[in-house]
Amino acid sequence: MAGDGTAAPAGAAGGPGQRRKELLDAADRVIRRDGPRASMNAIAAEAGISKPILYRHFTDRQGLFAALAERHTAGLLSAMRSALALPLERRDLVEAVLDTYLAAIEARPQVYRFLTHPEAADGLGPGRPLAPALQKIADEIAASVRRHVDLGAQADLLSETWGRGITGMVLAAGDWWLAERPCPREEMVRALADLLWGRLAAAGQRPVAATGAAPREREPEE
Repeated sequence: MAGDGTAAPAGAAGGPGQRRKELLDAADRVIRRDGPRASMNAIAAEAGISKPILYRHFTDRQGLFAALAERHTAGLLSAMRSALALPLERRDLVEAVLDTYLAAIEARPQVYRFLTHPEAADGLGPGRPLAPALQKIADEIAASVRRHVDLGAQADLLSETWGRGITGMVLAAGDWWLAERPCPREEMVRALADLLWGRLAAAGQRPVAATGAAPREREPEE
């Protein structure tokens, strides 16, 4: 999840775009401290403005959710696309993509919780602010499966199903892992990759154009 959360006070010079960035920076600071319980009052106080001015920029709390989700998921989507494009052997690629997602939520756990577990009074279901980004991640995974894996006549159905299934699985497992911390991230990546490795390992490899870097060979598993 992206954004460093640092900025000058909201009253600093700058146009509407700069002021909006400063307000989101203030919201980030409060969310990193308070998590899902971050209130509009606390965010307005952090920004040095009144709550009506905050509402003027974002309409309501759900508008703020949407703006924060867009800010943080843009970096996540870019990182996921980069991971999916790595010239790695298939198992290594699976692990790289899983690690990219888990590293992102681990880096900003309170922001993740704010976006995935809003307060009941917000009227948002779990994960709803992240829904557009999760849909895009599922699309990216489905496209990668179609590009790299030979699934025969069922390629379209299976790639779309796997893209959404993998995204949902990793979301749920990552949520549990971040809350409970039962193991290091590297171990969680391996556990999830093992679960995915059944039919994916057995499927044929589609020929791909040379990218200038040869796929990395894995040692045979015993």
